[in-house]
Amino acid sequence: MHIATASLPAGAQPWPARPVRVVTTQPGSSAELMGRLIAPGLSSALAQQVVIDNRGLVAAEIVARAPSDGYTLLLYTSPLWIAPFFRDNVPWDPVRDYAPVALAVGSPNILVVHPSLPVKSVKDLIAFVKARPGQLNYGSGSTGASPHLSAELFKSMAGLDIVRVSFKGTGQALVALMGGELQVLFPTAGSGMPSVKSGKLRALAVTTLQPTALAPGLPTMAASGLTGYESVSLSGFLAPSGTPAPIVNRLSQEIIRMLRRNDIREKLFSMGLEVVAGTPEEFAATIRREMAKWGRLIKDAGLRE
Repeated sequence: MHIATASLPAGAQPWPARPVRVVTTQPGSSAELMGRLIAPGLSSALAQQVVIDNRGLVAAEIVARAPSDGYTLLLYTSPLWIAPFFRDNVPWDPVRDYAPVALAVGSPNILVVHPSLPVKSVKDLIAFVKARPGQLNYGSGSTGASPHLSAELFKSMAGLDIVRVSFKGTGQALVALMGGELQVLFPTAGSGMPSVKSGKLRALAVTTLQPTALAPGLPTMAASGLTGYESVSLSGFLAPSGTPAPIVNRLSQEIIRMLRRNDIREKLFSMGLEVVAGTPEEFAATIRREMAKWGRLIKDAGLRE
């Protein structure tokens, strides 16, 4: 079988000539699991080993400072471009320091409430909260993660006064909601739907613009009266800025080919992830759009800590 190499300037060594490292977040994260899922097929396509390297919070900084030679990639999620809005001195610039390669997957959130709450729809919930300003709580894990921003977007668009209760992770917030300590939560569909199916929680809507099979039967927030509402955590591959376009394009083509394989798509779906398979251009446009949207919300709602 002939393995194509990226076309580089005359005199340059054919790429790839050695293993490719994909730097990503902590072990067990959805990004890491996705990386390990597609790495074997990507290794075969490139005829070089693709190594997944867990580096946690410093992953983005490592790749921002890496050589632009196609041998170091970043696999990261939305905090890459959202974190700079929350704190100063973030050691990377999400636009300047990276070349987007492929927008891989999206993870929608769902709006869930405790079953004792007398609401059956988003409109019911809005009316219920407005009649009790400052008396109800929503839970979230990390600041700037999708459960937090989904709730704040809901607050902003619906004009609600509902108090945030922070937890170390969404799992703890789910337990607190089921225990009646909270009234509202926006977990990912993957983490929240099992409790909905078991009847421990009531789901009202999903945060994607269009209905999703990850939350079957749920209306969207946008169709429930909040026109334009959308909140989805995204994951994608990026290279250091300045990586030659032929390498970026080859990586993008191979990653997208892997993501579109039915077996991989199905495994990702079982993890609560929907394949996007966006090109470098589509990923770059998405990052710009996301930064404008969330940057405005974070500023207007005074979310910086």
